Amino acid sequence: MKRKHKSLQNIIFVMAALAFVMACDDEAIPLRDPSDNEEQAGFTWKETADSLQSATYNTYLGTEGTFVQDNQGNTTFHYWWNSHMLDVLVDGYLRTGDENYVPRMKALVQGIKTKHGGTYTNDFNDDMQWLGNSCVRAYNATGDVEFKEVAEFVWEEIKKSWSDLYGGGITWKSNEPLGKNATSNAPAAILAMRLFEVDGNEENLQWAKDIYQWQKDILVDPASGLVWDNINEVDGEVVINKDWIFTYNIGTYIGAGLKLYEETGEQMYLREAVKTARSMMTSPKLTTEGLLRDEGQGDGGLFKGILVRYFTLLIQQPDLNDGDRKSFLDFMKFNAKTFYQKGIKRPAMLAGPNWREMPGDRTDLSTQLSGVMLMEAAAKLHEEGMLE
Repeated sequence: MKRKHKSLQNIIFVMAALAFVMACDDEAIPLRDPSDNEEQAGFTWKETADSLQSATYNTYLGTEGTFVQDNQGNTTFHYWWNSHMLDVLVDGYLRTGDENYVPRMKALVQGIKTKHGGTYTNDFNDDMQWLGNSCVRAYNATGDVEFKEVAEFVWEEIKKSWSDLYGGGITWKSNEPLGKNATSNAPAAILAMRLFEVDGNEENLQWAKDIYQWQKDILVDPASGLVWDNINEVDGEVVINKDWIFTYNIGTYIGAGLKLYEETGEQMYLREAVKTARSMMTSPKLTTEGLLRDEGQGDGGLFKGILVRYFTLLIQQPDLNDGDRKSFLDFMKFNAKTFYQKGIKRPAMLAGPNWREMPGDRTDLSTQLSGVMLMEAAAKLHEEGMLE
């Protein structure tokens, strides 16, 4: 009698499981038990990236094609988070070729202007740089000249904030001439290089070289390659903040060096990128037991996703030696697999700031985007045979 009762329970369980799968419809949400090991079930990188993309769009979409702050009803608009949302949509489009991404990208870039008071001009130069970079990528992906025009517009605004103070560099804010940050320089060098690749304007190539060299000389530890956050004047004294070392500044410095190496062939750029990446993997300011550290939600939630974007490009660089490629790839595998198994709240497909833990009730868009960037990177590396 007990055996029959147990069989009935099994039948009910199977029917319930089938009903759940059917209810998921076409969301492609992986139902793999995160506690399973690799031998029991493979990692569905592409499918998980699709599910995270879908969940992000459906959960955070606000008005005018833009995206809101969190999944708990805070509708605050963040210019720079939305700029990275555009980057993430480009990732999805390039990977899948799904044309549904294109109108979303178009609506988003137009909505950023609308939500920002009818202009792309922003006091924060890095905000415009993030938008410019994502727009060049959108232009390259779609051929739509509106994206290119936006990138060119913000680039002209950004260049106005270069000055000879501290020997050069672009200010963090256009209306505050004393503070110059890593985040307002390396992304500008990347943008200059991307525009150079589009139009061949040698002035943009020179801008990229000058910006990169200034940052290397002023805001990069020559021994480790780690990137210091900013230089500023405090009580009449020029101070470099060497205590603040953030993942996104590491990522964009690597990215700027890669762009310049690919164009010029100068080994210094690649050596610097590799040195910085090696130090990043063991720095307690950037990692915890081999995992990119929890930098909180809010703005910090986006930081490590930006690092992942450019670190992945370094892994893919053909001229990288085999030893570094293996160690960098092992680091990425550990982060991606840990997040896949422990950091995704299923079936909502939400990502928290600690990739070893599922998020709580509230997840900021910034934090979610880092999770999407990580899975898009994993899917890309898997497609190239670098990630099983």
